[in-house]
Parts: sequence; C-alpha cells; structure tokens
Amino acid sequence: MIIKLTIFILFVFFDLITKYFVKNNLILNQSIKINEFLDLVYVQNYGVSFGLFSRTFSHWIFIIIGLIIVLIIFYLIVISNKKLEKIAYFIIIIGAIGNILDRFINTFVVDFISLHYKNYYWPAFNLADIYITIGIIMLLLSFFINTKES
Repeated sequence: MIIKLTIFILFVFFDLITKYFVKNNLILNQSIKINEFLDLVYVQNYGVSFGLFSRTFSHWIFIIIGLIIVLIIFYLIVISNKKLEKIAYFIIIIGAIGNILDRFINTFVVDFISLHYKNYYWPAFNLADIYITIGIIMLLLSFFINTKES
C-alpha cells in the first residue's frame, strides 16, 4: 500500500510541477521548438479533451464530473480480479487527479506538449494526459488477456 501511495504522489507531483514550471516560465501561447516534431508550449485548456466545451461550463462542473469518474474507476479497481486491469485503472486515476488538481488550482488545465509533423499539429497535452492514455491502452490490452489473477 505504501508503494502504491508513493507512486501515486510522485506521478501527480511530477505532473503538477511540470505544469507549474511551464505556467511560470513561458508566456501564454509561447512555443519553444525542441525538435522538428516537438514543441514546448503554454496553453490554458478551459475545456476537456482537445478543448471541447471550452468556457461552456464552469470549471467546478468539470471538477465534480472528474471526481465522480475517479470514484467510479476506484470502484472498478475494487471489483476487478485482473492485475493488469487494476494497474491500468490506477494509472488512469493518477492522470485524472493531476488534471483535476490543476483545474482546481488554476480554473484551467495547463497543456504544454505539442507534437506535430510539418503543418499537422496534435492538440497540446500534458503528463496527466499521457498517464490516462497509457492506462487506457493497458486497459484495452487487459480485455484481451483472459487469465484471471488475484
């Protein structure tokens, strides 16, 4: 349990500290080229994925919905009997909490990783989004693994 709590705290802290660094060292919408595919940017995301519903709802609505989703995922951890599925849910929760805390602190989520190829850009994202994506990929893989683990 201590190991899980330590992992949780470290990953959430790393997410929040990178967002803090970007927010306090870059100007809004500033872009720093890292290489031909990657830029460091400072974007304030007031919506959800890809900025959907940006400024349509209060940030409190997104916080409450996020917390409800975290509780549902926590319940899924409790009832799951597959180790990979439990780990996947745990990683998703870490990412969700990182973005919820960021939204609570700032009323928006700081996104700062910009991937692109020539003039084709993927919407900016952050470490919490990466955690969520990794967790979802692991969750999908767990659906194809039929062995039950305690």
